[in-house]
Amino acid sequence: MKIGIIGAGHIGSALAVRLVSLGHSVRIANSRGPETLGDVAQKTGATPATAHEAARYGDLLVVTIPLINIPDLPNDLFEGVPAEAPVIDTSNYYPMLRDGHLPELESGTLTESEWVQQHLGRPVVKVFNNIFAAHLEQEGKPAGTPGRIALPVAGDDAAAKQKVMALVEELGFDAVDNGSLHESWRQQPGTPVYCTDMPLAELQQNLASLGTERTEEQHAQFLANHAEQEKQMEAQGIRLK
Repeated sequence: MKIGIIGAGHIGSALAVRLVSLGHSVRIANSRGPETLGDVAQKTGATPATAHEAARYGDLLVVTIPLINIPDLPNDLFEGVPAEAPVIDTSNYYPMLRDGHLPELESGTLTESEWVQQHLGRPVVKVFNNIFAAHLEQEGKPAGTPGRIALPVAGDDAAAKQKVMALVEELGFDAVDNGSLHESWRQQPGTPVYCTDMPLAELQQNLASLGTERTEEQHAQFLANHAEQEKQMEAQGIRLK
């Protein structure tokens, strides 16, 4: 496939490495321009591009930038992009370390990816948000391997979601249908499945145990869990971009 990636950070670069190694043609963009992507191109084998070039490149687009920067993307980003080309959203909400407080996410009115979809004006599929970049790059295994990591995939467009799930499998992970974008809260930070590298049966069991409609109690607990995670990251000197 021809795949565009907007965002050359940890997840974007890890995806580029794996996708190029599998024979896909990848164009990658950042906010500073293709001339700043020489090191990324050398590491990943992807071709530096502008955001517009990456978006219009071909079969699938990955948007993997800080959530707070989503509204800064060009308004005409998707002009000329085929309607059937899936858009993957990998974002996570980090209010303390990076994104500030967003009322719709604090209240639980929207899931993170519903917020992203609203700003992009384009349907998205949520995946790759709950795995460390190093594991995404290095831990893919053949189908049937014991302990193979499973990843949840959420979205409203069935055809787009199936295409993305096939890509997840190709990358070496079991793809688990996590329902609609409204249900993608189950894979957000603070939940039991966030960055815990669960195998298939364990992931399915944990997602099912959460239910489909997020309760106020669950929302409050997951926000508290994530706040504690952010405090630990800050204490360790981890900075997000």
